[in-house]
Amino acid sequence: MTDMTERNRTDSPDTEKELQQPRKPARRGGGDPATRGRTTIADGVVEKIAGLAARDVVGVHTMGSGLSRTFGAVRDRVPGGSTKSVTRGVKAEVGELQTALDLEIVVDYGVSISDVAHAVRENVIAAVERMTGLEVVEVNIAVSDVKLPEEEDEEPESRLQ
Repeated sequence: MTDMTERNRTDSPDTEKELQQPRKPARRGGGDPATRGRTTIADGVVEKIAGLAARDVVGVHTMGSGLSRTFGAVRDRVPGGSTKSVTRGVKAEVGELQTALDLEIVVDYGVSISDVAHAVRENVIAAVERMTGLEVVEVNIAVSDVKLPEEEDEEPESRLQ
């Protein structure tokens, strides 16, 4: 009986398979590294991107309503006050996968408002989606004023250089 027992132990098909196949290294963390954790994007980040993208469009004179531009001009003149706000006239609602934007713009006199709004919408959507990966579900644009050529800017240049 001892011959049979020893032969069964050494010639077992399971033992041969274990010896022939190398061990696979244990995987740590499991899955694609991109799926490990969450990325959140603040409303202010999307607002800055959208504000800069909107200002790049020819025909957009400035952003925001008259009141917000006035407060911004006062804030810019106060020592230690913030610099020109790129988020003025921009409001974003950011979810996990999507965002919606409201923009308030002032256009230059003589430009087609519908063409400017279309160009702003395209530029903002492209910039926000490219930089954040969020889907832009809507961009609402309110034209609050038209800048006439003879009007002075509400934010005159500083006399100091």
